[in-house]
Amino acid sequence: MTTTAIPRGPIGQRKQPGFRLSLGEKHLPLVLLMPAILIMLFVIGIPMAYSLYLSFTDYSLASLTHKVIGLDNYYRLLFRDPLFWSAFGRTVLFMALAINIEFLLGLGIAQLMAKAIRGQGLLRTLMMIPMMFAPILVGFQFKWFFNAQTGLVNNILYTLTGEPHFIPWLIQKPLGFISILVAEVWMGTPFMVIILQAGILSLPSEPFEAAEVDGASAWQKFRLLTLPMIMPFIFTAQAIRSLDLARAYDVVQIMTGGGPANRTELIWTYVNRLAFGQHQFATATAMSYITVLVSFLFTWFLFRNLIRSRWAGGRE
Repeated sequence: MTTTAIPRGPIGQRKQPGFRLSLGEKHLPLVLLMPAILIMLFVIGIPMAYSLYLSFTDYSLASLTHKVIGLDNYYRLLFRDPLFWSAFGRTVLFMALAINIEFLLGLGIAQLMAKAIRGQGLLRTLMMIPMMFAPILVGFQFKWFFNAQTGLVNNILYTLTGEPHFIPWLIQKPLGFISILVAEVWMGTPFMVIILQAGILSLPSEPFEAAEVDGASAWQKFRLLTLPMIMPFIFTAQAIRSLDLARAYDVVQIMTGGGPANRTELIWTYVNRLAFGQHQFATATAMSYITVLVSFLFTWFLFRNLIRSRWAGGRE
């Protein structure tokens, strides 16, 4: 009995020797992607190009005309504006503290959840609840928590001590920064938990069984096995959260508005105040591009470490 071979199609199949794609087939992927490319160009590319042009002008919302002034906006920000460096440094500190606190809390909670025998699905669902709240709602929520007169925190202190406390959490210099940090950590830690727990649950059991036979302690297994093996997940979670924290605006604007006296001013609240409060739109645009450039370099550094960790894991 003879069988007739079915010819293989040109899409996703092995080509016969000497088979060549026609000109139309070569350009078919580009043709299919063209609508998405055009949409991205009009929605993102053109506005970004125009805003980049505005950063080299003296454009202001209070004036109908503007002229090109070159790099004056960038020079003024980098060398003549101490508030910019203050907001920039505070943003970097805010990112560093938030990422590290979220990582430590997320890793600890993920380790505990991974050891749970029952109810892991329910625990993951509960952990995702803070991620479901809009940042504006979180800002209003924690603004009430830290209210000096009727806030939940001061009421808890009154219940515990029996004495009324009117601590101005959102006004004093260190307390205002700590308050917005607590709100951001509460909102971002569940993301760390979900990513790190996925990494922990994906680990093979053989290395841990071999380490247990060799008499390794729980700390040694965590330090020498778990932590290096979930490093790609750690870098991925930190890269994503760093981008979120670099553009933190909603929570800070609602809770403190960057004040009082710029004590909690972050880079994007300062951009908003320059653009719409002082009508210095071109200067605010230049500041935005400086911040985007720094965020890009930081993200590139994290992803480079991510690739290195994956390469090291693959060789091992």
